[in-house]
Amino acid sequence: LFIERGPQNVTMRQIASEVGVSPMTPYRYFRDKDDILATVRAAAFNRFAATLETAVASAPDARSKGRAVGDAYVGFAKSHPAAYQLIFSFSQPDEDRYPELQAANGRAQETMVGYVREMIEAGLLKGDAQLIGYMFWANLHGIVVLELASGLRGMDGDTLREKIMRTLYAGMQVTPPTLDS
Repeated sequence: LFIERGPQNVTMRQIASEVGVSPMTPYRYFRDKDDILATVRAAAFNRFAATLETAVASAPDARSKGRAVGDAYVGFAKSHPAAYQLIFSFSQPDEDRYPELQAANGRAQETMVGYVREMIEAGLLKGDAQLIGYMFWANLHGIVVLELASGLRGMDGDTLREKIMRTLYAGMQVTPPTLDS
């Protein structure tokens, strides 16, 4: 409902109807629809973070972590577009009221920066891990948003991602990972 109508256009009554309970039942578990949105977004962020963490853990070395995270990021967005939209398309009113959401968001952010930190420690990248992590994240996010919106007419997202990453790595004067690594 949040994705179809936007959070501002969803009511507690509609949520109750959608899940097949009485109109007052959601109030037993949630303060309001913002509380429901935060809970759903936290669950989506945790699934996203777990996907990225699995990719990092499965990569055999620091060099291949960047490729693994990129593949996992794009794969998650394509396999779970609704969850991806919940994570990145909506702001959360009074986010400080939702520590579970903040923790899940922080978990994803730490994973996106953590693997870059490992690449820096291995001598594969030079620079600030947080800045580079956000550069890579912004790259991936932009490509995914364009792909999901059919905005890459005539361009393959994987090819675009490869070219952009090569450009970013070259700008940092390091050897980029190949598709094979």
